[in-house]
Amino acid sequence: MKFVIQRVTSAKVEIDGEIAGRIGRGYLVLIGIGQEDTEETADRYLSKMLKLRIFEDENGKTNRSLADVNGALLLVSQFTLYADVKHGNRPGFTQAGAPEMAEKLYRYLVEQAKKQVPVVETGRFGADMKVSLVNDGPFTILLEDL
Repeated sequence: MKFVIQRVTSAKVEIDGEIAGRIGRGYLVLIGIGQEDTEETADRYLSKMLKLRIFEDENGKTNRSLADVNGALLLVSQFTLYADVKHGNRPGFTQAGAPEMAEKLYRYLVEQAKKQVPVVETGRFGADMKVSLVNDGPFTILLEDL
């Protein structure tokens, strides 16, 4: 599993000109699901992400979590995080999870997040999405190999 976590002041996902998900302050999270990932993997990544202290406190130190700032989540599935470009110039995606398995795990992850975060928005699995954001900092973290 791979998460690209971007601290944002705002973010949105559009599909066919319609807004599918929109948040203010929080995290835009691009989620890649690999062949070997399980619900336990998803739980571990979600737990780690929600415990990250990457929002500034009153002293300007990154010491506050998403919950501490009443932040929201925008969760976007992105299999291209598993692109393999070691050989040639055309990416291969053999390490990405099969679509049916990945979608099921993505939906599981979204439901688990909704149990812990008041505002959780999403894109649509497998859709052609237009993602826009205002990265706060910029502050971007890659979670992988947890």
